[in-house]
Amino acid sequence: MTNQQQATGWHNGPLASFDTETTGTNPNEARIVTAACWLITPGHDKKHREWLVNPGVEIPAEATQVHGITTEQARKQGQPAAAAVAEIASAVLYAYRNQIPVIVYNARYDITLIHRELVRHGHADLARAWEEFAARGPIVDPFILDKQIDRYRKGSRKLIDVAAHYGVALAEEDAHGSAADALAAARVAWVIANRNPKLAALGPVELHETQVKAAAEQAHSFADYLRKQGKPVDDVHLEWPLIPTRKEET
Repeated sequence: MTNQQQATGWHNGPLASFDTETTGTNPNEARIVTAACWLITPGHDKKHREWLVNPGVEIPAEATQVHGITTEQARKQGQPAAAAVAEIASAVLYAYRNQIPVIVYNARYDITLIHRELVRHGHADLARAWEEFAARGPIVDPFILDKQIDRYRKGSRKLIDVAAHYGVALAEEDAHGSAADALAAARVAWVIANRNPKLAALGPVELHETQVKAAAEQAHSFADYLRKQGKPVDDVHLEWPLIPTRKEET
């Protein structure tokens, strides 16, 4: 964390944010279709980079309905997945190595997804660096923070709805674009921190560990709810932000 962040709160210094759009909802199996990474420095123009990726597999119709990218488009215009995944991870790791908090909405999904893609494409060194990043952060997950500070609020916790709750503009037609979603997540994180001085005052270690604990508590609560409904809890994970690799996935 930079000197400016220590003096004024982590949300008022440089921030990074990233998001992905993919082929599915299971981070162990999904492939990246688009990604975007922002670097936001107070007093300077925001910088961002976007990727269109050929995932190497068919993009299901239901995924295309979400992000608008077809298999044909990804094959013709997309970057090969192995190269793109390495670039995406390296862009995020640049922020981590420069002690810049990284904003990721529903980080458990995207952090796990990137890790599995790195392993899938043989980027062992980057995968190890990603594991270190996931363990140390700070990663800032507005999904976790919002649920922790306003746990009894009814309604959807999807990014577009949470953004509206905090007064962050995200046009319906821009929703589910990785660049728009990543920027909206950063703005939501800023509003949450600005409204909660104790949260804003946390150092990088405390900030990360606070979310690790909150995520586990939220997962326990959700698992209890599912059990009462007679529903399976196999897909509920206590770990955050990186779901451990199961033996059958190695």
